[in-house]
Amino acid sequence: MIRYNWRALARSTSGNVLPMACMGMVVLAGLVGGGVDASRAYMVQNRLQNACDSAVLAGRRAVGSDGYDGDAEAQANTYFQANFGLNGEDVSGTRFVTTADEQGNQVEGTASTTMRTALMNLFGFEEMTLTATCMASMSVGNSDVVMVLDTTGSMASNLSGDSRTRLRALQEAMKNFYDTVATATAGSNARIRFGFVPYSSSVNVGRLIYDLNPNYLVDSYAVQSRTPVWGTEEYWGNPSTSTSSSESTEGTWSAWTTAKTYSSSSSCDSDKPDNGWVDYGNPSTGSPTVNTGKATRTTTTRTTQPQVNMEYRCSKSGSYYRLQYRYQQRDAYTDKEVTEQKLTRQFFDSWTYEQRDDLNYAQYKTFTPVTSDTGENGTDVTSTWVGCIEERETVNTAKISYSSLLGMSPEKARDLDIDSAPNSLDDSTRWRPMWPEVAYYRINNSGNMTYAQNTTAGRKASSYCPRAAQLLSEMDEWSFDAYANSLTAVGSTYHDLGMIWGARLASPTGIFQDTVTQEPDNGGSVARHVIFMTDGQMEPSNSIQSSYGIEYHDRRVTNNGSSDQAARHTSRFRAVCEATKAKGIRVWVIAFASTLTSDLKACASDESSFTAKSANELNKAFQEIAKDVGELRIVQ
Repeated sequence: MIRYNWRALARSTSGNVLPMACMGMVVLAGLVGGGVDASRAYMVQNRLQNACDSAVLAGRRAVGSDGYDGDAEAQANTYFQANFGLNGEDVSGTRFVTTADEQGNQVEGTASTTMRTALMNLFGFEEMTLTATCMASMSVGNSDVVMVLDTTGSMASNLSGDSRTRLRALQEAMKNFYDTVATATAGSNARIRFGFVPYSSSVNVGRLIYDLNPNYLVDSYAVQSRTPVWGTEEYWGNPSTSTSSSESTEGTWSAWTTAKTYSSSSSCDSDKPDNGWVDYGNPSTGSPTVNTGKATRTTTTRTTQPQVNMEYRCSKSGSYYRLQYRYQQRDAYTDKEVTEQKLTRQFFDSWTYEQRDDLNYAQYKTFTPVTSDTGENGTDVTSTWVGCIEERETVNTAKISYSSLLGMSPEKARDLDIDSAPNSLDDSTRWRPMWPEVAYYRINNSGNMTYAQNTTAGRKASSYCPRAAQLLSEMDEWSFDAYANSLTAVGSTYHDLGMIWGARLASPTGIFQDTVTQEPDNGGSVARHVIFMTDGQMEPSNSIQSSYGIEYHDRRVTNNGSSDQAARHTSRFRAVCEATKAKGIRVWVIAFASTLTSDLKACASDESSFTAKSANELNKAFQEIAKDVGELRIVQ
């Protein structure tokens, strides 16, 4: 039997490694398991947060005029599920809830999920609850927005299935755009400015140009018009009048005749009338006699007035007295002589329809009344400039292009030069006031337009002038709405004109740069936008007076006044779009109730074009742009 020395055994260290190792492995397993599950939780938490952020962004972006409605909430949920999913990643019970203020300007979200542990369940920790909160709002920096608006005649048409006109739908969408941006800027120091270029077959920028520098406008200009042709005729005029009087020989006296009897001499004398000549009966005028000489003629007209001379006496006859009278007759003559001189004068004979360069543009461009001899039968007609312009010189070529290296080609297409100021010594660089009252085109004997330099027949050219453009400025809601309400729908569609002047008003290096580059008080940078809205395709006319004159005669864009007219204007439009984008200006394009053509889409910046078939879709397009102008972002 073996006897143990318990005291020695207690003092011995041999054989203690195994139990200590076992205890260490348990501790190590806890550390590794905690690290693994913590790493998994970190990754799931990140995905949960990212999904929450993207979802509220999507929800805020989907907010329309109805605020954060069911459609916007559904959009947020769709984005959350696409970025996280309700299950997977060993998670369960995933929930995502959003809320928003009344207008939907700020959307808040809360996401939560439960993750099953991989190793910590060995130690009694079977799941971990993870949460994330997020918020998206519209936060606006400094932005300049120039709205280039198609206000052609078709905008007066009613929308399909809608009692509103296209113009009315545009006005409502503009106002909602303002409200969205204004809500986003409320309480901030952001500066938002708006400029406008309504366009049709012309643009109303004359007042902007004149106020900037009157020398940017020509003092004389050749315009398609008409000249009166005068004939000369002789006539008698400058009459002078003289009169003379005479009488005929007095007639014999008649016999005495008793008129009344009286009882006394005094009563007879008191009743006796005065004696003398008096007019008797109606006068008569004889035929005039004319005495004509080489330089004068005299017309004499005699008027004859019969007269009677009455004489009265009282005579006694027995015991009473008698009032007696007798008379004699004559004619009184009045001779009227009118002497006239032989004179000459002009009379309107006909019209010559031709180009004229003698009209008073120097006064017309000052917005003061001016007369021209183009009225009915050559009479003067008074007119005052409304403000629409004709463009400066250009080149009638089909090959128009723009590159960031070479600029606009051809270089002499002054109308497409966004930035250069006019040279007061070179009329080709200056703009021309559009003068509708004097504009006429020429026709032949068949009533068709003709290339002849002058004709005896012509017609008044139609001319349309939209609402005056406005430079960039800060506007309150009343002013913005008033401008929108003032828009009218007239004229044909010249997209190039609208884009040219939208670019000029937005360019930081152009003639309006003092306005464009004005520093905001907050010292921040400025994002620049041009919103181009049209309801139709390019449709120029060669018979109306546009900003390119009467194109059938002036041929500033085409070689013969008609061929490839729309294509050539479209080429100019495309080139100006590229020049605008090259300045860092974002160009938005909305095709309203029409097709988004390849030309319109190419004009827009990347991901900046819309097709709007209805008033609701137009409003949504403007809202989408407002959100980008408003810099939608995560704020939490």
